[in-house]
Amino acid sequence: MTITHHLDRSTVHREWNNALPPRLTIDPGDTVIFDTRDAADGYYAPSSTHADVLARGPFRGHPLTGPVSIKGARRGDVLTIEILDVKPAAAFGWTAIRPGRGLLPEADFSKPHLTIWDLSNGTHARMGRNIAVPIAPFPGVMGVALDEPGSHSTMPPRKNGGNMDVKQLTAGTTLFLPAWVDGALFSVGDAHAAQGDGEVCVTAVEMMGQVTLRFGLASGREQKEPQFRTRGPLASATERGPCFATTAHGPDLFASAQQAIRYMIDHLATERGLSREEAYILCSVAVDLKISEIVDAPNWIVSAFLPESIFT
Repeated sequence: MTITHHLDRSTVHREWNNALPPRLTIDPGDTVIFDTRDAADGYYAPSSTHADVLARGPFRGHPLTGPVSIKGARRGDVLTIEILDVKPAAAFGWTAIRPGRGLLPEADFSKPHLTIWDLSNGTHARMGRNIAVPIAPFPGVMGVALDEPGSHSTMPPRKNGGNMDVKQLTAGTTLFLPAWVDGALFSVGDAHAAQGDGEVCVTAVEMMGQVTLRFGLASGREQKEPQFRTRGPLASATERGPCFATTAHGPDLFASAQQAIRYMIDHLATERGLSREEAYILCSVAVDLKISEIVDAPNWIVSAFLPESIFT
């Protein structure tokens, strides 16, 4: 008989370390409801200001709920993780610009900036200037323990999953993660209410969350990195109307992504009256970066797509 378990957010860890003891051991087929903290560990409030961004101090690691050990999981097996539900656990979320972090350098944005989003209606993340981004919640971090000993940062994505920030990992998607140690030792956190592909200012609409996952186990699969299957087409609520797109070309995809976002920031400032900081925030939350062409050397095309339906 399968069981539904619950893990609260009272205890978290901030590293990948296969020496961490599991908080919970489950059977394949069981479901776990995870309460998760936001990426700032509850630091921000609706009354927080721009000055609080730097006052928070250095990043110490994503606060993760777990680890969970899956009985019978062995190195070389694959966890099948059905994402059943993801929802906000607070009435607000936040997005921050921290100078020197994100896609654009400190020379572009030298001052901290904070946006507090209203999540209270449950369907949209709202900010000033009549902007409402549809909520499509997902966990930014889902991962298992690494096979290398010691402590490893949660910041970069790795072969164990981790800080992937893939916005398609919403309810209905199934994630496939290779197990690197016995029991797999799965953890989750960093929930987002909404995000653009790229998360360019390094934060999405960050939120306290509740994530419900069902775990399965597949043996004998040769899989070296995460894979996933969505429930349906990739089109989201923000992709049902007109878009405005900017493009940039060059031999360096990273540099072209930067330039496409700079063009989009210029557009939002000129056509929509946003400050450059508000525009950068909106690019991180709602603009999707895409590699449009990568075969005609020496230049490749990066496009940035802005769904205009978010302007109410």
